[in-house]
Amino acid sequence: MGDDFVTVAWTPSGTVRLIDQSRLPTEEVYFECRTIEEVADAIRSMRVRGAPAIGVTAAMGLALGAQTLQAESFREFSEALEGMASLLTRTRPTAVNLAWAVRRLLNLVRKSGDLSLPEIKACLVAEAQMMQEEDIRINRAMGQHGQSLVPNPARLLTHCNAGGLATAGYGTAVGVIRAAAEAGKRIMVWVDETRPLLQGARLTAWELQRAGIPVTLITDNMAAHFMGRGQVDLVVVGADRIARNGDVANKIGTYGVALLARAHGIPFYVAAPISTLDLSLTDGSHIPIEERAAAEVTHVGGRQLAPTGIRVANPAFDVTPASLVDAIITERGIARAPYDVSLPALAGEA
Repeated sequence: MGDDFVTVAWTPSGTVRLIDQSRLPTEEVYFECRTIEEVADAIRSMRVRGAPAIGVTAAMGLALGAQTLQAESFREFSEALEGMASLLTRTRPTAVNLAWAVRRLLNLVRKSGDLSLPEIKACLVAEAQMMQEEDIRINRAMGQHGQSLVPNPARLLTHCNAGGLATAGYGTAVGVIRAAAEAGKRIMVWVDETRPLLQGARLTAWELQRAGIPVTLITDNMAAHFMGRGQVDLVVVGADRIARNGDVANKIGTYGVALLARAHGIPFYVAAPISTLDLSLTDGSHIPIEERAAAEVTHVGGRQLAPTGIRVANPAFDVTPASLVDAIITERGIARAPYDVSLPALAGEA
């Protein structure tokens, strides 16, 4: 069961090709970024979104920017690249994968002082492409670990989009769902619409429907109704950043879903790659929460739904306490509490 779309790719002509997620589900449109500024704008405007996906996109964006540099020395090249990296990391502050991907390319440059600048530029492109391939392999491994937690039959609930569109391919939380289906398990999926930008309705429902997995779309405030009727067996979501203690930052509304799951005795699982861990943060209170434009709340599809001039709060993410998380699924295995022990161990921290 493979994706029949490509989220992000480096083209033979040296551009970054993206599927325009703002046009889904009614239009499947691809566009090409020819400058690092265009890549940064695509990330900022959420034409590409999802923590792993924007990580790979940022890596390709930095590689793209590197090709335009006319530096005459390694030092001049490195300094200019640092400035480009800063442009990218400022676009979305919550998802740690973006900064991780940019640092990975910068570290590669720092170790390449004995190469010519054209050779370094080529290495950056190769590394970004390798990260894309790695991400797909990681997601498939995560799916195999996660599907072991899915009973047969099972009714799953997921929030936001953690599928192929949010990654380089296959997906994290949706990858777990797909792996369960590929294993022959009889599953169906409840998909929260995910206000205010409707990533569940527009993206996850689109992906699962195309994959032939039974899916039912519900509004965000229907989750408790179906849990209370015993129609949800487990919840699986993605993550944008996970602190050392297991606190999880994910799309706004995830915390509420976790509270509902705990109240109804339903397992709540998080699927995320090791690159989403931020072991430098002791807990979720230190995770920066992106505040987005008021128009995302007051308007839907360009139509105004709220009074003109109304005050709006629009945090893009919330933090689910580790105490509500039954397991964190990674490509290296499944972590359980105490997370400040299990997560560093999976990450290979000495």
